Amino acid sequence: MKFLYLGTPSYVQEYLQVKGDLTFTSSKLDPSLFKKFDWIISYGYTNILTKEHIDAAKNPIINLHISYLPFNRGFSPNYWSWVKQTPKGVTIHQIDEGLDTGPIYIQKEVDFSGNETLSSSYLILKLEIEKLFIQNFDKIIIGNIKPYKQVGGGSYQAKKDLPKNIDWNEYVSELI
Repeated sequence: MKFLYLGTPSYVQEYLQVKGDLTFTSSKLDPSLFKKFDWIISYGYTNILTKEHIDAAKNPIINLHISYLPFNRGFSPNYWSWVKQTPKGVTIHQIDEGLDTGPIYIQKEVDFSGNETLSSSYLILKLEIEKLFIQNFDKIIIGNIKPYKQVGGGSYQAKKDLPKNIDWNEYVSELI
């Protein structure tokens, strides 16, 4: 199988290298390149995929998002889950034409003690999404896990919404 992995290096990338032929990039790509791959996985990819990208893919594009969708779509979801006091968790979903609005394959709520920092809670969520993906990827691609529509309005934050002076080592209990 041929995989295109969009985003940042992770255990997901290492896992996919074992599963098949892997191409990795964090760069913006022409949609015509998507036709070359059986599966496309996005994780920490900061470029927006267009309808042309989605339509060119052989299979649904899978996105790994460190929020409990529909809450905290968009940029820096870990930060916003603490500030807005929304559920914390991770979600594997299909990419559609919206931003983190596609049907959900699987998600997991993650409980925290409140003694974490923004950095440590991010690392916990990162590990949780990577484990969830590795445990469920085969089930997703053979169709044993069916995606379902997101329910509820949720929330969205853009990069421009993020304050400039965040202390990522601040305890999350101070944000609540």
